[in-house]
Amino acid sequence: MLLWVCCFGARTAAATDLTGNLTDPEGQLIPEATIHLLRRANSARRETKTDAQGRFSFNGLDGGEYRVTAESPGFAVRTETVAVQANGQQTENLRFTRLTSSNESVTVTAAVSDGGVFEPDPAQRVMIRDETLDANPGRPGMPVSIPGMPVESPAGGVKPPQYFVPGVAGDHGEPIAMFFQVGGYLFPNNLPSNAHGNGYADPNVVIPVAIESVQTDGAAFNVREGNNSVNSSITFGLRDRIDPMIRLTGDHRDLNLVAGWSPANPSNRTWMGAEISLGNGYLDRLEHRKQFKGNISKVFAFGRHELTVYGIGYYGTAFQPGLIPINTPVPNDTIDARQHEETFNGALIFNDVWHLTDHRQFQFSGFYRYYNLDVRPNFGEGLIRQSEHRNANSADILYTDRFSKAVSLLAGVDVRREAPRALNLDKADATGAFIPDTSNNLTINFYSPFVGTDGTVFHVLHYNAGYRLDQVTMDNEDLFRPTFSFNRAATVSSPKATLTFLPPESASFLPSVSLSYGQAFHTDDPRIGTTAIPGGTLVAKARAYQLVASKTVSKTELRLTMTHVTTAQQLARISNDTGLQEDEGPGILKSLMFKVRHNFPHGFVQGLFSKADARDRLTGLPTPEAPRQIWGILATVDKLPFHLLARGQYEEVGRKPLGDGFVAVPVREFHGAMIRPFQSKGFDIGVNAFIVSGYGGQTLETLALPGGGAPFERVTGFPLKSYVSASFTYYFRRH
Repeated sequence: MLLWVCCFGARTAAATDLTGNLTDPEGQLIPEATIHLLRRANSARRETKTDAQGRFSFNGLDGGEYRVTAESPGFAVRTETVAVQANGQQTENLRFTRLTSSNESVTVTAAVSDGGVFEPDPAQRVMIRDETLDANPGRPGMPVSIPGMPVESPAGGVKPPQYFVPGVAGDHGEPIAMFFQVGGYLFPNNLPSNAHGNGYADPNVVIPVAIESVQTDGAAFNVREGNNSVNSSITFGLRDRIDPMIRLTGDHRDLNLVAGWSPANPSNRTWMGAEISLGNGYLDRLEHRKQFKGNISKVFAFGRHELTVYGIGYYGTAFQPGLIPINTPVPNDTIDARQHEETFNGALIFNDVWHLTDHRQFQFSGFYRYYNLDVRPNFGEGLIRQSEHRNANSADILYTDRFSKAVSLLAGVDVRREAPRALNLDKADATGAFIPDTSNNLTINFYSPFVGTDGTVFHVLHYNAGYRLDQVTMDNEDLFRPTFSFNRAATVSSPKATLTFLPPESASFLPSVSLSYGQAFHTDDPRIGTTAIPGGTLVAKARAYQLVASKTVSKTELRLTMTHVTTAQQLARISNDTGLQEDEGPGILKSLMFKVRHNFPHGFVQGLFSKADARDRLTGLPTPEAPRQIWGILATVDKLPFHLLARGQYEEVGRKPLGDGFVAVPVREFHGAMIRPFQSKGFDIGVNAFIVSGYGGQTLETLALPGGGAPFERVTGFPLKSYVSASFTYYFRRH
């Protein structure tokens, strides 16, 4: 049975002692077993043995999320994730099972007491992969569904899916930062000045079974998060082992195959995985999608060093249907059958954690990435082609030291280079041949030192303060308009601070409350607009305020988050007609999110509601395409008749303004799964359903249909389709 643990408001500032006992499936205590402890935030590890009575203990832990692993000859490895509360003493008992070697995870909802020098944002929310992915396996392009963050994944997932947060016009992802956590390193997954958007983030490259957790936060309050961290960030936590398995998911239109492998020796933290996705999507226009992924991870431990290496390879191609008028029949669901997308990229990422002591460490990190994109859309004014290829590399150093409960220090520097080449926009002529329209070679350099401090004082106040300095240089070689070429630099100062009140034991009826302030930015696109002209800016700055209150009543967590973000004028979105950047802002965003969650022995249920208002500060007009209202329900049940497991999520995105008095139609979707494990035979079978109404990618276009008369402005989107699929998963090491 899964161990469901929920971490709620801390009562004191004392370090926590984690104790427990380890038993076999019959309840007998197991001595001399090895217990490993990992803190995900900074990759810090500890190890102990159970005593003659099967007991173990770890002393002096900070509050936060930890992974506990038990190993003993003759038993399958047992791995559980627990949320350690900063309350002085905590007991977590472990029990072996003979039936599976799977890494069984729990749900952790981070409380304000989990904050630390690595995770300063008290509004962070941690969702374990198994709860959300099981509701939509095999859905290409979307590795995980994040409650409260709607996702749109057109073109069968070859085009990167876009996540949205309340009130944010997240067109092409530029206000939202995305990271892959490799060891203790946050690999930045955004692509500044991408051919198809300013700051595209592409999670397609990760195999879904590699994701152990997803964490979201406000981004502006964390000194480790720089470019694109205006409104939010998403961090995918990756596993260091996976079950050897193969999973086949499909229906009459699509087929998805995932395979993974890890060595039998549990101390060998290595895995390899591959995914193949083939199909035609669910619209009338056949996509002819082909998607191939390969991921490999290896952790080397030598002395006080722990080196994590992660490799990624990806290729995808598909014919994308494109935007069509909503509620208007269009033959084959496309206005241009030539619309197509092709992309391939690869990355090598490494992180070396040098544990000087239990509370002091260096981290040396970096990556090399190659990326290529060729996308051919038609938004009503003819076919265009947006293309580029780029090399990106980075080197990073980080130092942390925990002097006492009252003072921890974090300091580091990031050095990164992005080099998009042949960043081109071409337009098709009457014969279908592409004629060059714009072409740029860019070099963008980031030099970013940062420092932060964190601690608890007076037993009831937790503080975090930091400062980040980003020096950005951009060399823009405009191949068609030489007078628009430039070499320019900008410096961004980003102070950040959070103060949290932790109610003492004597006032346990009070909620935990935190206040945060931070500054953030993202780089502008240089191809046109305010960046290209003399005196233009390279970066768009933002200021963010946040209030978080949380309280647990009768084992039910209540959480309220309010945010206020102001943004400078920015090159914020791609014009669907020209393929070039458009100027927006300055803007103001106010949002409120309320979440309630209750865990029970065999599952949980969670409800979420958010409402936002986003406007242009000069005109007072609503920000186009920003979601105004989102609400949803997520639930899992792991003990049903006939040994069934159930996963389900319902989400609704209300009407959002599109500009010129137009509003979008609501989007309502339910995705769920019913899974039947056959543990003794080593396989699972499942039925997965996606039931949806509405349109994705809703926007305004001046569009004429073939043979439909003169073009006029109307609401367009791509129709969302329901489907039912089946899955079969075979585990090679189940008895």
